[in-house]
Amino acid sequence: MTTAADDRPEGFRRVAAALAAQAHPHAPVWLDVPARTCAEAAAALGVDTGQIAKSVIFRRRADGVAVLVVASGDRRVDEAKVAQQVGPVGRADAAFVKQQTGFSIGGVSPVAHANPPVVLVDQDLFRFPEIWAAAGHPNGVFCLRPDDLLRLTGAPAADVVEAA
Repeated sequence: MTTAADDRPEGFRRVAAALAAQAHPHAPVWLDVPARTCAEAAAALGVDTGQIAKSVIFRRRADGVAVLVVASGDRRVDEAKVAQQVGPVGRADAAFVKQQTGFSIGGVSPVAHANPPVVLVDQDLFRFPEIWAAAGHPNGVFCLRPDDLLRLTGAPAADVVEAA
């Protein structure tokens, strides 16, 4: 793993700049292997799959706004619970995700989006003292605490996953 951002892709650099601007204590790191799934990220980092803060994008039906749900990697997002929080939503395709976030699926960060989404944070992430999130590219990740995630996104912790 390396931390230099200067020669990395634009999305990774954007996340690094956003984290620095908010005085986040952990710069993003570059993995030697891509981690497009929670299992791949957990294996590369040597952590539990639940410690991976996955970013799932929905499209709110009422106005087409992106809804970002940051959930624990070992949980499934419950679309009905998301809808209770923000109104009816539908799945977003890769083109919508890229247009709204500026990131490709597999590297969607919870911060530094091209267009600010509505954000919900899975309360199950608080099971862990330390979690890892994507940093704008499948090879990029950054370390944080669940409380940091709330601070960085301005989002509430919410019940948005299926029962374990």
